[in-house]
Amino acid sequence: MDKAAQLAFTEGASRLGLNLGSEVFPALEIWADELLKWNARVNLTAITQPLEVVEKHLLDSLAVLPEVAGATTLLDLGAGAGLPGIPLAVALPGLSVTMVDAVNKKVAFLKHVIVKLGLTGRARAVHLRAAGTPAAENLSRAEVVIARALMDLEQWVPFALPYLADGGRLVAMLARPPAESKLEQLARTHGLRLISLRAFTLPASGDPRSVAVFQSGS
Repeated sequence: MDKAAQLAFTEGASRLGLNLGSEVFPALEIWADELLKWNARVNLTAITQPLEVVEKHLLDSLAVLPEVAGATTLLDLGAGAGLPGIPLAVALPGLSVTMVDAVNKKVAFLKHVIVKLGLTGRARAVHLRAAGTPAAENLSRAEVVIARALMDLEQWVPFALPYLADGGRLVAMLARPPAESKLEQLARTHGLRLISLRAFTLPASGDPRSVAVFQSGS
């Protein structure tokens, strides 16, 4: 990463309304540098240009900070190279993050960067093909269950629901937002409430993004 990437990160975070500590970019720069090193021999991402890594990986992940705020436990299903789990763990020191992925090489990378970033103790990576049975999979239910483009929302909500603590939030990171009425119907079908739907654009490319939050319990 270079100074242009740092400037893009700082300006992009400001445009997204994110208030980040001064330690966040240096830590995420380490993650990005390790990602690009590993990617030379292990296919982790198709996005390899530093400015794209900043926008489409880091800022895209951090954009959901308002939806995650206040939680102490987060489960990232289908975490891949650690998105959004790693950026959220770095930005929220009080958050305990578990990242699950079915691809061993991605989990190996996650374990490597967890140590490299000093996140051991409140972040862990699990090699697992999640099947909706958290107790059998040795996974604790989390206050926030999150995924970024893992599967269609109609499939993801019932898939993720068993991993959610009572009163917790399912946070779905999406591209263009579905109709709110469709999301409300989906929530009712699974005994949830749609508590927020927010659309935004990535700061440099203008690519559309949205985030929907469903809550369990009364």
